[in-house]
Amino acid sequence: MKVLSLNIWGGFCKEKLLDFFDKHQDVDIFCLQEVYHNATARVSTDDSPVTLNILAQIGLVLPNHQIYFFPIVDGIYGIAMLVHSKMKILAHNNHMIHHNPSYIGRGPTHSRFLQHLEFEFKNDKMYIINIHGLWNGNGKTDSDARILQSKNIKDYISSMVDSVIVCGDFNLRPDTESMAILNCGMRNLITEYKVFSTRTSLYTKDEKFADYILISPAIKLTHFEVLNDEVSDHAPLLLEIHAGLQK
Repeated sequence: MKVLSLNIWGGFCKEKLLDFFDKHQDVDIFCLQEVYHNATARVSTDDSPVTLNILAQIGLVLPNHQIYFFPIVDGIYGIAMLVHSKMKILAHNNHMIHHNPSYIGRGPTHSRFLQHLEFEFKNDKMYIINIHGLWNGNGKTDSDARILQSKNIKDYISSMVDSVIVCGDFNLRPDTESMAILNCGMRNLITEYKVFSTRTSLYTKDEKFADYILISPAIKLTHFEVLNDEVSDHAPLLLEIHAGLQK
């Protein structure tokens, strides 16, 4: 089974992005962040152009995948999973991990939710968690809110310890307490594989970490790679696992 995580940057690189998805038809589950769906206006406050219907366009490129979109802002912007029709889906849920009651409706300081898919793979029940962690305008270091967010995530997945994949754009440095909380009892593939950056050349700032895949130790990993496709300012993360869990 193949899983791919990518912050699509609102569809900034639309043509290259669509070509990328077309090339990766064999991926079973895509976990995407910064996704617009049938929007009439953008949420971002910077000057980067976006594609307001990017999720629908990706769906056309991947006709064998079911779209699971979870809107976080105004019903039009959030996170999404695209799951191949051959997968047996048991449940799809969401859960708040950071609350910002004073959000003004634009910009990246909105509340944060995780997206949770429960599915069956080779007779084992498994879980995948898609995350776009909070942004506070002060880099990717610890804050009280980020530490609480990590504790909320950890509490949520506590019953899934043998069979969970947690992926996405965490907006965290690898050396933070917030990441240490999430790493506990999990394999952090970014640190394990000594990845030096999860950003592409389209990202011009100094901080080179944001994206992660964490897996339960019982999951049989066969391949992990940070792809070099420049379809966003974030690099795609590709995971492949073997049938079944280590008993």
